[in-house]
Amino acid sequence: MRLHLQLTPNTEKIPFNYQHQLTGALHKWLGQNDLHDKISLYSFSWLRGNVDTVNGGLNFPQGARWFISFWEEKYTEKLKNGIITDPELAYGMRVKSIKEQTIPEFGDEYRFKVASPVLVRKNRDDGTREHLEYSDEEVDKIMSQRMQSKLKEAGFGDEHLDIRILFDRDYKNSKTKLINIKGTRLKANICPVLLSGTDEAVKFAWDVGIGELTGSGFGALA
Repeated sequence: MRLHLQLTPNTEKIPFNYQHQLTGALHKWLGQNDLHDKISLYSFSWLRGNVDTVNGGLNFPQGARWFISFWEEKYTEKLKNGIITDPELAYGMRVKSIKEQTIPEFGDEYRFKVASPVLVRKNRDDGTREHLEYSDEEVDKIMSQRMQSKLKEAGFGDEHLDIRILFDRDYKNSKTKLINIKGTRLKANICPVLLSGTDEAVKFAWDVGIGELTGSGFGALA
């Protein structure tokens, strides 16, 4: 299930690295929950809409759109109730309206745009982690393995685990973006992806997002 939120215009300048505020609002609305202790079976976009760059920050003079997707529908209901109780987001923005979207039919192959950058990392031998770019040889394999872990966490059987996620390297405007989340610098990818697998697995990916830290604003699919 996906919730599309329409937000009022901001009354304060929004910094470029605002994503942690979205995470904070999400958990405020959910209240006490166990999501921090689980693999993230949810994802959310960045703010979207007509945006201006002003004085080193962002301004949405007509308001913004934001979507949040949960595989487990109990969190969707909890989120809606939290928003109704306290619609404040951040920077003077409030939730003006909520629209539900059920999972569309995609079939067993689909090309998705990304609604937030995709973070993919691999472990080095020295214990550090390497950020992978959309052009790296290993990145598709690691994205696919990450999705297999999420499918297992959600209880999907073996027939659904044969899922492949590939960056669309024919897309000419792909780029990487350096994002600062409360002092942690992360390099993520803005590039469409090609998914193939069972219809159920592709729907699942649309809900939960791809790559790492989908619960912190990365890897949402549009």
